[in-house]
Parts: sequence; structure tokens; C-alpha cells
Amino acid sequence: MGQKVNPIALRGGITRTWGSTWFAEGKTFTEHLHQDLKLRKFIEKKFHKNGVSHVEIDRKSDKSVKVTIFTAKPGMIIGRAGSEIDRLRGQLEGVVQQSVFINIKEIKDFANNAQLVADNVAFQLEKRTSFRRAIKQAIGRARRIGSKGIKIMVSGRLGGADMARTEHYMEGRIPLHTLRANIEYARAKAFTTYGVTGVKCWIYKGDIFKRDFTVVKAPKEQSNNRNNKRRNNTKK
Repeated sequence: MGQKVNPIALRGGITRTWGSTWFAEGKTFTEHLHQDLKLRKFIEKKFHKNGVSHVEIDRKSDKSVKVTIFTAKPGMIIGRAGSEIDRLRGQLEGVVQQSVFINIKEIKDFANNAQLVADNVAFQLEKRTSFRRAIKQAIGRARRIGSKGIKIMVSGRLGGADMARTEHYMEGRIPLHTLRANIEYARAKAFTTYGVTGVKCWIYKGDIFKRDFTVVKAPKEQSNNRNNKRRNNTKK
């Protein structure tokens, strides 16, 4: 079933953390969940072509929200002298009706990020680039950077064909059944004149090994005392 399930959801709590870190109960949980969905939808729609990979949301209290945006183009979001980020903060505060703190983190290896690769392939398809050329270029860049495996799948009316089909290209390894494997997964959509084309991307970056548990042995003096007590009890 590793081929069917979402690789990110399968590894949640094992090798991957959650995108939202907060705790709530009852109606508060519902409110926070819908606020997170609105924040992510707003940011993805506003910066769809600015290289935004993903968004992490952290809440320390019910009055403030910390939003961390991972992007390959931080200058497009920050703007000159921080003008754009101030405007974004005001827009997000209007969405959630709370004070919002924004943190921007740059992604340097954008060719090794699954979401950015999928968005780039979708953008190339919208520009009427051949899907084979777009996929092979993306795979070549990821392999040159150092990814251990990459797989890209496209589905739709490829090349303007009358019948929709699915094609995928892969290089390296994608061990979906191995839970310790660090695999990124992302999806994107390309809106072409022939209809919507779906793009999926898997990138394997290696295995994550957690530290082994240390075994603490009992001191020898305590063990000897216990043995002496047992011997005395047996003699009585």
C-alpha cells in the first residue's frame, strides 16, 4: 500500500513533522483548523508564481499566529524595505482577525524541492512546452544537485491528444515502502487550452536514521547486594 498512500501522511511523526503546531479542543479546534486552511489558500493563491514551497503555522496562544513561508524567491514576498511583507501581514490579519507574525525562509536548492519542481513543470506545460522536454529538464537538474531519486508523473490530454493518458519518468530510487526514507511529494495543476493537466513529483533525498537508545546498566555493587540478600533468604 506504500504505492497508494500519500508519502507525507504515511511518514507523519516518524521522519516528518506537522505543518501546523498547536493544540485546541472543541470549537476552538474547528476555528483554528479553518483559519489555517484560509491562510494557506490565500498565500498559495497570492504567491502562486513566486516559488512558494509550503507554509508552516505555529500558535503559542489564541491571540497570535506565527506563519513561516518557505520560498525560493524571498525578495518577491518581502519587497523593497519590507513594504510587501507589511501589506501581507495586514491582509492575513484581516483573514484570521488576529495578530500575525510572518517569517520568511529561503530555499536554496529549489531544483531539489518537490513542490517547486511540480510547479515549474506545470508552468512549462502552460507555456506549451513539450511535456517530455519539461520533465527531462527537471529530472536532470534534480539529479545534478544530488537527489538520489526523482519521479514525475503527468496526466491529461498530453500534447493535445484526443484521449487523456498518464505518463511518468523516473531516475534513481523511490523507496515508498521504507518509512525512514526522506521522500518529498507534491502536486500541481497546469491549465492548458486542452484542459487541466495534473503533475505529481516524488524526490528521494536519502534515509533518516534516529539515534539508538542507550542501554544503562545497573551498578555492580547494587547487583551484588541483591544477590547476597537472596542467598541469606534461601539459607533461612
